[in-house]
Formats: sequence, structure tokens, C-alpha cells
Amino acid sequence: MAARSVGELQDMEVDRRGESEESGDDDTRRRSINGDVDPSQAAGTGKEESKIEGLEVLQKAKTLSLRQNLIKKIENLDSLTSLRELDLYDNQIRKLENLHQLTELEQLDVSFNILRKVEGLEQLTSLKKLFLLHNKISGIANLDHFTCLEMLELGSNRIRVIENLDALSSLQSLFLGTNKITKLQNLDGLHNLTVLSIQSNRITKLEGLQNLVSLKELYLSHNGIEVIEGLENNKKLTTLDIAANRIKRIENIGHLTELQEFWMNDNQIDNWSDLDELKNARSLETVYLERNPLQKDPQYRRKIMLALPSVRQIDAAFIRF
Repeated sequence: MAARSVGELQDMEVDRRGESEESGDDDTRRRSINGDVDPSQAAGTGKEESKIEGLEVLQKAKTLSLRQNLIKKIENLDSLTSLRELDLYDNQIRKLENLHQLTELEQLDVSFNILRKVEGLEQLTSLKKLFLLHNKISGIANLDHFTCLEMLELGSNRIRVIENLDALSSLQSLFLGTNKITKLQNLDGLHNLTVLSIQSNRITKLEGLQNLVSLKELYLSHNGIEVIEGLENNKKLTTLDIAANRIKRIENIGHLTELQEFWMNDNQIDNWSDLDELKNARSLETVYLERNPLQKDPQYRRKIMLALPSVRQIDAAFIRF
């Protein structure tokens, strides 16, 4: 599959998604977007606890990476006021604290730690990318000051409700995969959002997206959705992933003329005429329909090719001419 995601979605997301896309590993790509993890990355190493200290000489440093160091407390960073990127991925941090002096910080990664809430970031008003993947955060809160934030990653936490996002007027990418969310709601203020991923949650109805007119990529696989609906205003969608749901018909997407990728595998589609809904998508290149009743047809691939002549990839296999 061609690499496309959010472009660099920018820098740090490539760590989670780009490598799998370049290798053509679709399964890995989908797991990373979803917020799933490689257990080997999160496992402890048995080393002694590390402390952040002795960094005063790095006063002009722009980037600091302290990944996988068994750090338990954020401390002794006050002198690093020039920092633009701080990476504390895969440690043992329980609290966001002592970051108030880093007012120039644009990117913060505290994924794979033991955080229970978002706090202590009120002074980081220049922040553009915030990674909090795989913690124990139960609620979305304390984000009102992030008016410059463009990317927020909260996948693999314990979030049940989408809330408190109204102030994030610059947000372009929101990742909430692998939580406990039951309803699509409180997204109306995110007018600049282009990527929304809420895979592996408990959503049963497609709704609440009417104001997301800039949305280009929507990932909702592994939920309990039964009907494709509520996408009337999302005319800029290029990727629609609603795989592994409970959908019986492809419908209500004939207006999505800019679609390039359509993921509908692992549903209950059994009528070939449903593909007519995709005929207006002249740039459609990738279609996933495997593990639907349609796949039992001996002419499965041929019928897709005839119905959707622009398609270049069916499921994991490229079309050979």
C-alpha cells in the first residue's frame, strides 16, 4: 500500500505508523493507528531506577530524548528553556510535573508511562504535538490552554467520554483508539480536524461528525457500528475505515467523491450492488472487503475490478495488469 497517513503526521507519528507503511505491513499499520502496542517495548528491563540530573550544560539543546530509562519523576529540567522537543517515552512516570519553565516546548511525548490524568502543562502554550499513548488516563481534561495544539494522541488509555476539546481550535489530528468510548460527541469545535481515529472502542452509531467539514481520514474499525450514516458533511474524506463492525450494507457514501481508501473488511456485506455507492469516487485505489459474505463468490476479485475500475489494490494484494 502506498504510504499516505497524515504526511509526517508529522515526525513522531512516523515512529508509530510510517515504518509499517513503508514495509507494506498493513496489519502493523492498523494496530499502530489503533493505539495497540508492542509488549516488548513496554516491558521493564530490570535495571535500577534512573533520575533526570546533570543536564544543566545543555541549556541550548532543542531536542532531548530520555526514552526507556526507568525514570519515575520529571525533574531538573528548569534550565533547558530552549527545548522544543522532549521525549520521555517508556518510563515509569506517574505525574506530569516540573515542566512549567519549558515554555518553548512544541512536542512532548510521555507515552508508555503510568499517568492517570493530564495536568501540570498549563505553561506549555506553544505545544503543537502531545503524545500520551498507553497510560492510565481516565478523562480528557486541562487542555484549554492548548490553542496551538495540532496533534493529540490519547490512545490505549481508559477514557470513556469525548469531552473538553472545544478550545483546541488548531487541532488537526486526534487519536483515541483502544479506550472505552461509547459515543461520538463533543467534536463540534474541531473545525480544522483532518484525521480522527477512534478504533477499538464501544461505538455503536455513526454520529456527531457533521461539523468536521475538513476531515480527510476517519478510522472507526473494531467498534459495534451497524449502519453507515451521518457523513453528509464530510465530503473531503479520502480514507474511510469502518472494518470489523456489524454493517450489512454499503450505503450513504455516494457523495464521498474524494475517497482513495475504503476499509470494509470483516463486516456482513453480501450484495454486489452495494459497490455502486463507490462509483463516484474516481480516485479510489484501495478497497478491503475480505471476510464479508461477498468473498465467497469465486469471481470475488474480478467483480470488484469490473465494478470499480480505478482500484489498484484489493485487500492486501495489488492488481496485476
